[in-house]
Amino acid sequence: MSDELIYLDTYLLQQDMRIRLPKSILENLNAEKGKTRFAIYLDKSSDQLVLKKCSEERA
Repeated sequence: MSDELIYLDTYLLQQDMRIRLPKSILENLNAEKGKTRFAIYLDKSSDQLVLKKCSEERA
């Protein structure tokens, strides 16, 4: 994982297991609501979740 992390915001895990993503993700990753897919990874050594924008081929 890259050493360069950019802090965007902090959100509480909701009761139905959703996590709200900051609106700045739309701008920074050129993502579209309802269209952009993210791959979710767990880095067990640092206890971190990693979201990566899926390429069009994987969508």
